[in-house]
Amino acid sequence: MQKNNLAILLSGGMDSIALAYWKKPAHSITIDYGQKAANAEIKAAAQISKYLNIEHHILKVDCSALGSGDMNGSKSLGISPITEWWPYRNQLLVTLACMKGVSIGIKELIIGSVSTDNAHKDGTRTFYDYLSKLIEYQEGQIKITCPGIEMSTVDLIKKAKLPISLLYWAHSCHTANEPCMNCNGCKKYLYTLQMLGLD
Repeated sequence: MQKNNLAILLSGGMDSIALAYWKKPAHSITIDYGQKAANAEIKAAAQISKYLNIEHHILKVDCSALGSGDMNGSKSLGISPITEWWPYRNQLLVTLACMKGVSIGIKELIIGSVSTDNAHKDGTRTFYDYLSKLIEYQEGQIKITCPGIEMSTVDLIKKAKLPISLLYWAHSCHTANEPCMNCNGCKKYLYTLQMLGLD
């Protein structure tokens, strides 16, 4: 087990898997918050955590009544910047992860956001800077970092030197536990493979 006080919010998608491989934190935290793909995300996160000898924590907090869009299986709100947008989702997930993190002694939570996540405000550097200040201000003083926020998914995978075989463990679908091949998550997965010369 790694002797550090890092944790990663591990969704089981390509970005968080690459970041986990790169940074090798002591802990990973996966959250079932009522999203349609929760079971597949947990399975993918568990596989990579086991492979990297990371202690995996699974939280279940059903917030499905508060969601919208592809991840929730419901109609997007009128203010949604993209179809998978879930109101205040990233703020919620970071907060829940830090609530767990305090009990296991973490001092830094790393998030797998990348440059294309700036399609919504809670995927931007500015958002995470604000959020880190808020979390660090409170007891526990956990720092929020996003090492890949300026990178594309392809660049992050290359920077992490992620073995391509581990990409096939990722679950990127926003709508189901089996890839729909039509949502933005599935399209991103296929595009990434193509850009890596794996199509």
